[in-house]
Amino acid sequence: MNPRPKLTLSRTGAIARKEWIQVRRDPRSLALAFLLPVLMLIFFGYAIAFDVDQIRLTVLDDDRSPESRDLISSLEGSGAFQIVHWALSPRDGTETLMNGVATAYLEVPSTYSEDLSRGDAQLQLVLDGSDANTATLAEVYANGVIQSRAINLITSQIPTTQPGLEAIPSVHTRVWYNPTLESRHMVVPGLIAVLMSIVAAMLTSLTIAREWERGTMEHLASTPVRELEVILGKVFPYLIIGLLDVLLIIVSSKLLFDTPLNGSPWLLGGMTLLFLTGALGVGILISATVKTQVLAVQLAQVSTQLPSVLLSGFLFDIAVLPPILQALTLLFPARYFIEVTRGIFLKGVGLEVLWIEGLLMTVFATLGLFLATRAFKKRIA
Repeated sequence: MNPRPKLTLSRTGAIARKEWIQVRRDPRSLALAFLLPVLMLIFFGYAIAFDVDQIRLTVLDDDRSPESRDLISSLEGSGAFQIVHWALSPRDGTETLMNGVATAYLEVPSTYSEDLSRGDAQLQLVLDGSDANTATLAEVYANGVIQSRAINLITSQIPTTQPGLEAIPSVHTRVWYNPTLESRHMVVPGLIAVLMSIVAAMLTSLTIAREWERGTMEHLASTPVRELEVILGKVFPYLIIGLLDVLLIIVSSKLLFDTPLNGSPWLLGGMTLLFLTGALGVGILISATVKTQVLAVQLAQVSTQLPSVLLSGFLFDIAVLPPILQALTLLFPARYFIEVTRGIFLKGVGLEVLWIEGLLMTVFATLGLFLATRAFKKRIA
């Protein structure tokens, strides 16, 4: 029995050159590799926004006093609300919610100024709950403005040193890591993990399936090349493409959304290398398991797209998911890579904070290559 040939860089390099030639000859793969990430970045970056401003507001001011006008001016001046309709009656106001003209309806009673002087003023805010996120934020914003105006009135009319009255506390808020609270700065770093999960698996899911469909797998199996050499050779060109994709996404996010990169780009590059290696290994595993490119692409989409979007913390906080789904997220590396990208982009943290995520992605990369090699070994045996 002939001994197995030793692993060599020359054979691995030959496989990599062969794969790169196939990529260059397939313009669709190149378009998928470079155009798709940018297009998805633009689409998701502009489409996914959790910021709510200019909430459409209908107002019914039955009091028409300086106090009520001051309150309404404060709501509009906050930037969170835009008055789109002045109601003439309660029915007129609620109809704007029904027909979608407004999202919120504020009713100021005719006794508002008198009640305010007595300290028991009440307002009615009706919200369109069909959009729960906007309704919740509208309630928070309105309560904040109304309470702020009430505090200002109290402090201006009643001395805080008057016996029996306690000074009203003043809260000074500072926001770290994302001072402007723009959701795009949170979305864009997470998009890197989502896009690389999808693109990397889809690219390599075609490699071995392509060999089967073109009838070149038998020639490859007859050569002395080792299974690991084939896997590494096929992964390497796409690893370079993936790193270029990440660089392209970073530059595009800076130009389009002014997303800050506060941490080390070298650490980001190293973590990206680990994540891409594992994601490409998953694509090779899929490609080695099935023999058709169509089925390989479908499996790659199902196995990467849904988990990377729904179970990674990209759109939903993992802490609010049911316990079973929280445990399931531990199996998807996109969860850890999103923590890495947001930590490096926004917080500027280093390996002393992200070493656990780096260790887990190292395990993911090793496991991805191992499983891909094992699956490929069965196919050429």
